Amino acid sequence: MNSIYEPWPWYVSGPLIAFVMFLLLFVGKQFGMSSNLRTACAAMGAGKAADFFKFDWKAERWNLMVVLGAVIGGFIASNYMSDNTVEINPEISQQLAQDYHIESAGKAYLPSEIFATENLNQPSNILILLIGGLLVGFGARYAGGCTSGHAISGLSNLQLPSLIAVIGFFIGGLVMVHFIYPLIF
Repeated sequence: MNSIYEPWPWYVSGPLIAFVMFLLLFVGKQFGMSSNLRTACAAMGAGKAADFFKFDWKAERWNLMVVLGAVIGGFIASNYMSDNTVEINPEISQQLAQDYHIESAGKAYLPSEIFATENLNQPSNILILLIGGLLVGFGARYAGGCTSGHAISGLSNLQLPSLIAVIGFFIGGLVMVHFIYPLIF
């Protein structure tokens, strides 16, 4: 594998994340992605339809730049710094192929059996995506933030609600993967 495709070692990326969190704490800001949807909706006038979107979104527009940076950074990383594959344990690849008919494990970043464009013409897939999106959106708002906000920003601030939320996220993920996903697919 070409060295350009190697992930950054933990001793580089970890301190960089800590440095960004320190900077945000220093200027009195908190990091999170799910709150950006609220900010974007408020900027587009959603406050006329719901009180939830009535707030000074301009004070939070800095966080929209974080989303823009994540999109641009993701594009650059996936197109110029990655071969878009993930090294998966061969036993897991075999289990995915046998149990879920996912043959693309280790060959693509996202399994094409689920995320390929041609799969979007199946009404059941659209329904699953819509229900999943609604549940994720509701859960992020109900928990007071998303995984990035709680796990990175909240835990670095030693907030007990963030610890509880992160534990809930992991339990929910385990339940989904081991019990609900096999029923759907």
